[in-house]
Amino acid sequence: MSRRSRIGSLLILAGAVAAACAKTPPAPAPSPVRAGPTVDSSRIRDSLANAKRMADSLAAERDRLASGVAAARSALVAKIFFDYDKSDITDQGKAILDAKVPILNINPGIRIRVEGNTDRRGSDEYNLALGQRRAASAKRYLTEHGIDASRLDIISYGAERPVAEGDAEDAYSQNRRDEFVIVAGGDNLKVAAQ
Repeated sequence: MSRRSRIGSLLILAGAVAAACAKTPPAPAPSPVRAGPTVDSSRIRDSLANAKRMADSLAAERDRLASGVAAARSALVAKIFFDYDKSDITDQGKAILDAKVPILNINPGIRIRVEGNTDRRGSDEYNLALGQRRAASAKRYLTEHGIDASRLDIISYGAERPVAEGDAEDAYSQNRRDEFVIVAGGDNLKVAAQ
């Protein structure tokens, strides 16, 4: 093949290619991009901030209630103490019992056992009777302040359950006490709204 024929063949080929390209439909124009809703970043930030404030508020309320329940439970089981050979409620004992009354009022399903205790001085019989009088005094005080007597059980342990050992007044004074045990209804303790 001569040079002329090659050039001619190339020209024919180029023409054919050009003709073929001219018949190819043009590529479709890109479809217009549909704009979605406009994003307002300040509204998103505000929504997130509100959600965080609500979560923080709920967490604070949960913590307040948990702390209130713990305080109520602590008040219900707080001990009262007695003077030597006495079953009269002291002023300090009255304040402790007074703190129990509103908790018992808003939790009518709670039952309490009052356990009377003495120091080790005196006979077993005398101490059992004294512990019984001490427990009965606390029950009487609570019933006089509106608590149903059927919610309060009493028992005396006399000197059988000392919390402090020794023959000094410090040990004796810790053992002259009423203890309070929640025997029913303490699982769902409610606290007053503040």
